[in-house]
Parts: sequence; structure tokens; C-alpha cells
Amino acid sequence: MNLDFLYPILENFNQKDFEEKIKIYQKNLIKFNKVHNLTQIQNIEENIIDSIKILHFFDFTKAKNIVDIGSGAGFPAIFLAFLLKSNFYLFEPNPKKAAFLRTIKIECDLSYLNICKEKAQENKNNIKADVITSRALMDIKPLMQICKDLSSKKTIFILWKGSEIYKELKDLENKKYKIFENGFRRYCILSS
Repeated sequence: MNLDFLYPILENFNQKDFEEKIKIYQKNLIKFNKVHNLTQIQNIEENIIDSIKILHFFDFTKAKNIVDIGSGAGFPAIFLAFLLKSNFYLFEPNPKKAAFLRTIKIECDLSYLNICKEKAQENKNNIKADVITSRALMDIKPLMQICKDLSSKKTIFILWKGSEIYKELKDLENKKYKIFENGFRRYCILSS
């Protein structure tokens, strides 16, 4: 696979290491998808770009704990974890998807990646997130509600959304946010 399409985003990161981890991810996704049908995604390259494009809009250097809600097949959190050295907590209650994520953690040697096979509202580890990410999982208001025990007043939500984001934001009061557009994608950075 030619990953040249990623280089403008990855200029400040270890590109060779990222490429190796992408290969491991793809090999395992093909293997797991044959048995468990984890995702219907056909264009992995496009979804990798979508996952890490946020690095152009947000500086993660101060984020010690990053929580991803509804991690599924790993978009966006796995690809951010390939690049950032924060503690990642991926909440995925589906056992098959959690097993896949655990395999990626082991095979890519991501010791700072934690797979939580539970719903976010269960939060058995009492984690407090600096950043909470989620990709097209649910509307913002219920998402913030299920994350109330994971977040503090300083937590930043980074949400991968579509055009409905503006409608969802109308229902929120006194929230500061920025939206960055990239094609169909709206990256919403929201203060809790």
C-alpha cells in the first residue's frame, strides 16, 4: 500500500513506524472482517486520513488521557494512538470489536492503549479525560450525558460529524465550539 497521501499530515511524526502499524492494522482487519464483519468500510485510506486530519486543527500535546467512545474498528482512535503518546482509553462494548482492538494493541505494541469492553457510562476505571473523541456515534447532547463521569469542566470533546452538526449544536447552551470542514466531514471541537 502506498501511503504517500498521508505525508502532508505526518510531517512531524515517525512516518515509517506509522506505515508499519497501518500494515498490521490492515492485515488484521481483513482477517477479522472475514469472520466477524466488523465494518463495512471499503476505502481504508480515506478513513485513515479522516481519522488523523484533526491533527491539522487541534494540538494534542497537553492531552494526557484521551477517551474514545464507541471505538468500533478503531476509527479515529487507533490511528491517533499510532501517532500520539497519550494514554488512550477505547470504550467498545461489542466483544468482537473489543477483541479486534486488543489484537491491534498487542501486535502494534501500544502499551498506552487501553481497551474498555464496556459502555462509557460504566467507567469502571474512574478515568477523567482531557479529550473525548467520537466518530458519528450519536447526537452531541446524549453523548455528553453518557460521558459525564469521564469528563470535567476542562475536557475537550472532538467529534467527527456530518452536516447535521449545526442542528445538534442548537440544542446546547453555553458551549464554546469550533467547526472545521473537510469535504463532507465536520470536525467539532467542543468545550464541556
